[in-house]
Amino acid sequence: QVDPRVTMKFSGPLESQRLSLLLETAISREAQMWKAHVPKIQPNQDVAISPKQRDEVIQWLAKLKYQFHLYPETLALAISLLDRFLAAVKARPKYLNCIAISCFFLAAKTIEEDERIPVLKVLARDSFCGCSPAEIRRMEKIILDKLNWDLHMATPLDFLHIFHAVAVSNRPQLLTILPKLSPSQHVAALTKQLLHCMACYQLLQFKGSMLALAIVSLELEKLLPDWLALIIELLQKAQMDSSQLIHCRELVAHLLSTLQSSLLPNSVYVYSPLQHTLVTCNRGAFKCQPSSVPGPGFSKDNGRPEVPVTGTAALYQRLPAPSGCKQASAKRKVEEMEVDDFYDGIKRLYNEDVAPEVVALDNMGSVCGADVSRQEGNVSPCPPLQPVSVM
Repeated sequence: QVDPRVTMKFSGPLESQRLSLLLETAISREAQMWKAHVPKIQPNQDVAISPKQRDEVIQWLAKLKYQFHLYPETLALAISLLDRFLAAVKARPKYLNCIAISCFFLAAKTIEEDERIPVLKVLARDSFCGCSPAEIRRMEKIILDKLNWDLHMATPLDFLHIFHAVAVSNRPQLLTILPKLSPSQHVAALTKQLLHCMACYQLLQFKGSMLALAIVSLELEKLLPDWLALIIELLQKAQMDSSQLIHCRELVAHLLSTLQSSLLPNSVYVYSPLQHTLVTCNRGAFKCQPSSVPGPGFSKDNGRPEVPVTGTAALYQRLPAPSGCKQASAKRKVEEMEVDDFYDGIKRLYNEDVAPEVVALDNMGSVCGADVSRQEGNVSPCPPLQPVSVM
């Protein structure tokens, strides 16, 4: 395993030579042990492990890593051992949890300090793997026999540390370009991306060194104008094919784009009240009319654009006038209700798992326009949260 503390030393010719030696050793180890293994979709899922099952069990191991407060290197080694074992053995899906937790335990005993290694009885109980400690020990013995008792393999995370250290060593301006991040924090951010990519079976066709270089190249492309020259240099040192790197970059970029879209930053949301007054009909149902008093975000004097009405307000505006409600005559007294009081009442309805039509029928005996609301479909009455726009 590559010590991150070694790779975080950047300056001096001696460190450059050490990084080159580490890279050569890691490439040599990878060439000896790596074997392409991409699980295939089988018609009978009980016969072979499917790609989806493989990715799901790795996501489960990632949760265990956080649960037991272990190093990212432990998770990376556990995934590498799992894929290496599955490439050598045709295992049934019913044994997948036992294989995965055994690889996880082997990786923890290889990487972690003695006091950080989980107790096997506690690991079997708290992981809910469905295996007893004795079964995990037997599976450990099977894995070690198939892997020739050699667990010291170069993981994609090892290559990520080396490539990042070489990049900072050859381009010291990266230390000033990084936005409020130290080199170790930058590596930690790239490590999260790498572990996410390792849980995708489509990237198993590439070596760990190729995957790590693809992630580093995508990051350097954002930071350095001459990133391509540095990547070509790393390609030559790692003896990789440029066409495979381009393909790997495309898959990684697509995967990371979906990750960024699913993990939105912590946004601040502001609740915009409904800018309407409520008018009663002859059967007790409320209908909405635009309010003449401008509210927050609707001012006509400050020149700000009007906020589009969404959620419940938009739903109410789309509904046609209820057929059962007659227009209130001019002689009839119009009862108005404050918006805050209306929402206090409607919030109580949100907390009940009853359809709005049923609640209204229980309270009033009949609902104006119930058939119309059914035609609109099952639309949630709760307005969606709107992100704050930075002016």
